[in-house]
Amino acid sequence: MGLFRRKPKRDGDEAPRDAEFGYFSEREAALFRGQVREAFAEHGLEVTVYADMVSDDSDRHFGLGNLAAVCHNDDRGPRAWPELIRSHVERVLRTLDGPSALDTLSPEQIRAQLYPRVVGAGGIDPTAFCYARSVAPGLYEILALDLPESVMMLTDEALEPLGDLQQLRDRALANLRGLPVEGHETVRDSDGMRFEVLLGDSFYTASRVLDLAAVVRRVTGEPLGEHGALVAMPFRHQLAFHPIRDTGIIPALGAMASFAAAGYADTPGAISPYVFWWRDGTLTQLSDHDEDGEGLRIVVGGDFEDLLERLVAENPGPD
Repeated sequence: MGLFRRKPKRDGDEAPRDAEFGYFSEREAALFRGQVREAFAEHGLEVTVYADMVSDDSDRHFGLGNLAAVCHNDDRGPRAWPELIRSHVERVLRTLDGPSALDTLSPEQIRAQLYPRVVGAGGIDPTAFCYARSVAPGLYEILALDLPESVMMLTDEALEPLGDLQQLRDRALANLRGLPVEGHETVRDSDGMRFEVLLGDSFYTASRVLDLAAVVRRVTGEPLGEHGALVAMPFRHQLAFHPIRDTGIIPALGAMASFAAAGYADTPGAISPYVFWWRDGTLTQLSDHDEDGEGLRIVVGGDFEDLLERLVAENPGPD
């Protein structure tokens, strides 16, 4: 999995764009939705196709956002879409039509496969996830059950018979800490800017921000200092960080803001396009979109501004 993905060559930007999935042309979007309809029909399900989802006769709804992003990001282009769509639909229907893992797994098996996930607010129904813990503006920690073919995000109703919520969270975090580091790359430039990126196929790679201090020590061999770190979680398979030790934070902040925005766009499992300041487990947002929504801006104030001033005073640089 590369850090910066090369987009497959398809219809050019001059082609009319789809209103829901702007990375598709209107022609590509019609092809994609048609293939989704065909994949469900192969299983005897006639679905009504909407811009961002399909629904069947039983009023079950299937979102298309992640699947569309998977197709968009596949370097093979539209020729690979039927296979990707068919595999996705088969997996979804197996999960829905089979017995619930909550009914077939023992309580200890459930706890052994429990993990915390950081998700965007748009990814959960707040009425079903009242227990979700806010970790940053627009980001929440929930509990998920890891299954061979899917990840089940656990609602209030699903968690209720499993016991004490804090004990479940503690077990989930312990399971997260036990995961291997699948991949690590350093992003740097000739001027000395650098930050680290964890990447992997695990759905919980970005969620390791919940255990950042241990992750940094594990990856770099050094503990996090008192100032914490810059972090970014563009999508579920990436976590970027830069331990804050000196004025190297300034170029890293700009580079990570661009990295997060690029990684967030058009990806399955998108989490956040922003950079955050991690300090003692608390996340403070440092980047945002311009007022016109077209570009990025750095938002610095309060304690973080004081930190920057102290670091500059301690490291004034050459005259």
